[in-house]
Amino acid sequence: MKSQASKLLAEVRTFRQNHPDVRYVDLIALDIPGHFYGKRYPIEMLEKVAAGSPLKLPQNAVLLGAQGGLFKIGDYCFHDGDPDANRRLVPGTLKPVSWESQPLGQMLITSDGTEAPIEFEPREVLAKVLERLHHKGIHPVVAFELEFYLFDKKLDNGLPQFARDPLSGDADDQPNLHIERLSRFSEVLDDMAQTAKDQGIDITVITAELGPGQFEINFGHLDDGLRAADWAALFCRSTRGVALKHGYRASFMAKPYLQFPGSGMHVHVSLYDGAGNNVLAAHQQQPLRHAVAGCLELLPHCMPIFSPNHNAFRRLGGTVNAATRASWGFEDRDACVRIPDSDPRNLRIEHRLASADANPYLVLAAILVGLEHGLETKREPIAPLNEDRSSGTDFPVEMLDAVRTMQHQPVLRDKLGAEFIDVYCENKRQDHLAFQQEIHAREYRWFL
Repeated sequence: MKSQASKLLAEVRTFRQNHPDVRYVDLIALDIPGHFYGKRYPIEMLEKVAAGSPLKLPQNAVLLGAQGGLFKIGDYCFHDGDPDANRRLVPGTLKPVSWESQPLGQMLITSDGTEAPIEFEPREVLAKVLERLHHKGIHPVVAFELEFYLFDKKLDNGLPQFARDPLSGDADDQPNLHIERLSRFSEVLDDMAQTAKDQGIDITVITAELGPGQFEINFGHLDDGLRAADWAALFCRSTRGVALKHGYRASFMAKPYLQFPGSGMHVHVSLYDGAGNNVLAAHQQQPLRHAVAGCLELLPHCMPIFSPNHNAFRRLGGTVNAATRASWGFEDRDACVRIPDSDPRNLRIEHRLASADANPYLVLAAILVGLEHGLETKREPIAPLNEDRSSGTDFPVEMLDAVRTMQHQPVLRDKLGAEFIDVYCENKRQDHLAFQQEIHAREYRWFL
């Protein structure tokens, strides 16, 4: 503990030397819906926290709904006195914020690694899964890919408008994959990439996607699953900030346009043993098949994680590369679980079902639990799409049905934690019901 405090203190002092104009630092963590909450600390107080002073925030901040309100979930929120819970600073995440009007810093905080971690905190859920895998001698290597849309900064009666092409000034309303779009939007995209790198994120490939104003960013592979999920979370925050600075809105909303492809979160995962051997490639890739079977078995029960809101379910089916059933295949982007072509050393799965606005900590935790379950049960998967285009198993396509399917699944309750499952399902149920409590103009057009 003294060694960690010493390193944190050195990190804060180095930051202050390199950024003497920064007076405040945002201490931030991701809640259940995938939004950041936290506090803005004077830099002097941050140095005291790094040296060992307590850092406490309300425990129930993790339980916020999509719109920031609190729901009655068991004994939490309204019957527990709203207690504080300890948090700790995440080493290596203190970075400058360049998209605000005033000099600012930010740093991740978490309850994992404290004396009493919050069982339903997303980062803690993932940390427990990774710790269990490490004890079994399994070490994941992970890479995220995130799709997002650029919109015009101004809304039209609350609705998004196509991003303006900086070259012509016209709306970028033509869906295409042309690389020229990367050049036309290079100023904002380059700033997004550089800002992410300044946050310590390894940005690799940038792609113009099929939707108008839609792009994809790939991150480097990491042997630290927590850090990989940190990167995905921090990238969403910085990208939205940079977009506003350039006169755009950046959104990771799953399905902003019905007529165009939605935005997904693709996660590449390979597994290695303590000697560095690829676990999935052993014995003529039999463990790969077992891992795929486990993923597909649990996938229908994890839909509230992969599609965390009403809009995310709109993304499923009917457009390019969006699966409607739990399926797998080699080099097949129509599959939920794709096996990219690679040598045995880099053999991996690419999980393609999650929406871009899903919580990256929980998405990765659910994927890893599926892989773990498959390696334990050693079952054969259904036929890949390469052999049978109709292969696949159904999964829920509506939130309340998905929550019912998730809540009592014994493997998930065991491996993700029963307390987390109950809290998460009730959070999603209440969010969905709250969403239904507003009468849309369409209802008046249809029924008035």
